[in-house]
Amino acid sequence: MADHMLPERTGQLKVPGATLYYEVRGEGPLLLLMPGGSGDAGLYDRMAARLADSWTVAALDPRGYSRSVLDGAPEDQRVAVQSEDAHRLIELLSPDGGPVAVFGSSSSAIVALDLLSRHPERLHRVVAHEPPLVELLPDPERGRKLFAAVRDSFRRDGVAAALATMTEGLTDPEAPGPAGGGHRAAPEPTAREAEAFRRMGANLPVFLEHVLCSFSGHVPDPAALGRGAEKLVIGVGEDSRNLLTAIPGARLADRGIGRLVEFPGGHIGCVEDPEAFAARLREVLCDPAPEGARAPLNGNHGP
Repeated sequence: MADHMLPERTGQLKVPGATLYYEVRGEGPLLLLMPGGSGDAGLYDRMAARLADSWTVAALDPRGYSRSVLDGAPEDQRVAVQSEDAHRLIELLSPDGGPVAVFGSSSSAIVALDLLSRHPERLHRVVAHEPPLVELLPDPERGRKLFAAVRDSFRRDGVAAALATMTEGLTDPEAPGPAGGGHRAAPEPTAREAEAFRRMGANLPVFLEHVLCSFSGHVPDPAALGRGAEKLVIGVGEDSRNLLTAIPGARLADRGIGRLVEFPGGHIGCVEDPEAFAARLREVLCDPAPEGARAPLNGNHGP
């Protein structure tokens, strides 16, 4: 598996304000995997290796993370800028205008939604897994306060304290337990993955200071999203369906913007169980409406 996980080629793309690093595997229609949180392209090594038999699978380091270097000092990131970064990479890797699929998780799911709003004609399928859009919560102020508290905790006490604040705040103690049994043990990392996790850990200060609040506070354009609704799949983890992160996407689907599909694992199911997660993503990309795909959230996502 370790050799199979190596990308077939890597590249750099100059964009306004940064130089993006990306990795490519396989042949076929383009599938762009965008990492969330503090993740970089290495987050998707196992998934990319499993999907490269049917797609040209590309993954990137978001600007300011790992090998995607900013032209200047770190600053608050904007969803629209990273959305255009993704669009430029799509145009580079699929210049013939062929069908393109995009997968984004967590903060990059927000980027994927914005990309669909801006360029629906360029995309064949968009899968947005648990976009934490606080303005779509039944109580937006709860989300705003949580993520502001996480950033304040980081500024005051560092990364570990911030992550503890986030974990505590995302969990509703009165909600039912996870359907899938909760915590899943991720596969033992290879040496390549261990190095990727070190890089991603080093990205956490940038994420906590410059991405978390600006991205979670993003307000999508419902009318623009509606124009591409038939192309949109909203992912929700079977182990995280009651967390704050799962509720905004479910509310979009309730309004007829995309359809809801349950994925294995929790909010980071792509790391917890990459093989099962990749299999579900394959199903979603190949079938416009897999049987039993809708996954209601037991009424916990509000009206």
